[in-house]
Amino acid sequence: METNNKEEKKSSKKIVFILLALLLLGNGLFAWLWWQERNRANIVIIQKEQVIVERESVKTDLLALQEQFSTLKSTDKAVQLELDAKRAEIADLLVQAEKHKDDTYIIAKLRIETQTLRKIMKHFVVQIDSLNTLNKTVIAEKAKVSADLSSEKSKTTQLSKDKDALQSTINLGSVLKASSPIAKAIRFKSGGKKEVEVTKAKTTEKIKVSFVLSENKIAKPGVKPVYIRIVSPDGKEITKSQDDGNMFKFNGSKGYFAAKQEINYTNEEFAMDIYCPSPKGFLPGKYLITIGCDDVVIGESSITLR
Repeated sequence: METNNKEEKKSSKKIVFILLALLLLGNGLFAWLWWQERNRANIVIIQKEQVIVERESVKTDLLALQEQFSTLKSTDKAVQLELDAKRAEIADLLVQAEKHKDDTYIIAKLRIETQTLRKIMKHFVVQIDSLNTLNKTVIAEKAKVSADLSSEKSKTTQLSKDKDALQSTINLGSVLKASSPIAKAIRFKSGGKKEVEVTKAKTTEKIKVSFVLSENKIAKPGVKPVYIRIVSPDGKEITKSQDDGNMFKFNGSKGYFAAKQEINYTNEEFAMDIYCPSPKGFLPGKYLITIGCDDVVIGESSITLR
């Protein structure tokens, strides 16, 4: 009986020890699990804090890039289009950074894209500097070419003026001169074989204009028509008929000629006598006489009839 009680006491103690051991083990397991969960929670908090810090860093970098890109401008249309596209891309990345602010993967991806954009920006800076340098060189060369062209134009203009002046001098020097022009009133006797000088209008049959074409070595030789224009006292031109066939040019004007004679000019002196009739007869008064050749006036004279 006493032995059985001892046995029962031993069994009870074993059970108590087992229960105590299980309790201690359970508490230890619970404590370990709580510690693990606490560490996990701390890690999550740290990770979230790190994501927030990284996101803010990425946003700061993107804003800085946005500001830097806004200062980049190019006159090259293709480059400017690329710059505009990158500005739009940065604006989109900023939106994503705000939208996925707790997403570690997205923020990490945005970091990589931000770094890529920074490298691209440096490339743009170099490219734009090169283009600006090239543009300055082109502008400088263009300015030099324009200056050279202007100088050449000035030289050409001056040469043209010199040429015109020389040509004008040559033209002026090549004009023939009718030296010592004399006008006489003439009537004919002996069947026209003998001419007599008269002074009265009613006895005048023709006006004879005598002169000498001077020697001129630079004048163009060859057959030349010489015209006599006579303005009568009543202000009218003496001519066979007032049509284009009896007109000639002189000093930029046109007039009717009373007589015309062609000569073969050889640059030597040439004495001429040209007889001018009047279909309607002659009036008393003063007659103004002009000698023309090569479209210019080469001599003048006058005569007064009683």
